[in-house]
Amino acid sequence: GRLNADNARFLLLAVLIVLYMLCGAAVFSAIELPTEQEAKELWEERLENFTRRHNLSRAELRHFLREYEEANVAGIRVDDIRPRWDFTGAFYFVGTVVSTIGFGMTTPATVGGKIFLIFYGLIGCAGTILFFNLFLERLITVIAYVMKSCHERQLRRKGVLPHSGRRGSGTSEVDSLAGWKPSVYYVMLILCVASLIISCCASAMYTPIEGWSYFDSLYFCFVAFSTIGFGDLVSSQNIKYESQGLYRFGNFVFILMGVCCIYSLFNVISIVIKQSINWILKKLACKCCHRCQRRLFHSRRNVVMPGNVRGQRNISIETDVVNESDTDGRRLSGEMISMKDFLASNKVSLAIMQKQLSETANGYPRQMSSNSKQNGFSGGVGALAIMNNRLAETSVDR
Repeated sequence: GRLNADNARFLLLAVLIVLYMLCGAAVFSAIELPTEQEAKELWEERLENFTRRHNLSRAELRHFLREYEEANVAGIRVDDIRPRWDFTGAFYFVGTVVSTIGFGMTTPATVGGKIFLIFYGLIGCAGTILFFNLFLERLITVIAYVMKSCHERQLRRKGVLPHSGRRGSGTSEVDSLAGWKPSVYYVMLILCVASLIISCCASAMYTPIEGWSYFDSLYFCFVAFSTIGFGDLVSSQNIKYESQGLYRFGNFVFILMGVCCIYSLFNVISIVIKQSINWILKKLACKCCHRCQRRLFHSRRNVVMPGNVRGQRNISIETDVVNESDTDGRRLSGEMISMKDFLASNKVSLAIMQKQLSETANGYPRQMSSNSKQNGFSGGVGALAIMNNRLAETSVDR
């Protein structure tokens, strides 16, 4: 049933995700591992030169670097940066929390802050996800409204629709848009274009202000807008900017719009993935059904059927195929069939059996040929009579 289809879809998706992760791990390992090994060798060489030049032991230097790492977690950097926990810094932090970006450059260091973050993030993330979903619904409504308006304008130009058409109420307007919901591929295309435009505009702002390359700015936009949030590049962290207020406002607007578009795009892509999985499962099910039907057909070819069954059938081909495929599918799946389905698939056999019983009860049994009597087949009642008569006819034909 539906539960089995959902389980099959879930298992197939899990397998595809694991394979996708394995392929991604292989690609990233092949690309990034050589660079990591070179950086490690270069750092070991610099560390050795520094300890030799300043006459320090490796253990003392490593202990000092470990203390700096702890200070780095608390927000201390070598370069001057803005305070992490003033009001503007805290507002930037909670924005990364509720949007699930989580850059990681600012984290609570106190027990009270960590406990508060758990409850604050629980409600904030849920509310923000709801906002993103409502944003996608409003976007689809706007697209449907635009499509309907364009269609009505074309009809007015052709003279099919009168120009003086009054708009209905809000509820009737929503109902009238029910048949104008755009295709999922159309929505995906619009979201892709919108995300690309927002990313390009944001990168044009980040490149001169943050001092990043344009490609690094595009990389930051995807990592931030997709809420991955590695934290290797973080905007608005310097202590002073030109037009600082305007830049921080623009940064907030770009991140908000980008996250809405990318999150909605992920939802639409997930629908496309689900449709692809359903298509794969349907193809696999069709192949399995064809194989089972062929096996069932070969197994029924030599079955002894009641006499004159094929000649007396007046059932249409379409009805017969539907009934047989439905009941056979249920038998193969192990599901019990109803009495209605059983009678529908065996009505011809039941009709012949009824006729045999009626003739036997009224004293008008079927006349057996002399050849059949010589062969030793005697009459019977009900199903036994049908079987014996059919075997007798078979022996006569031989």
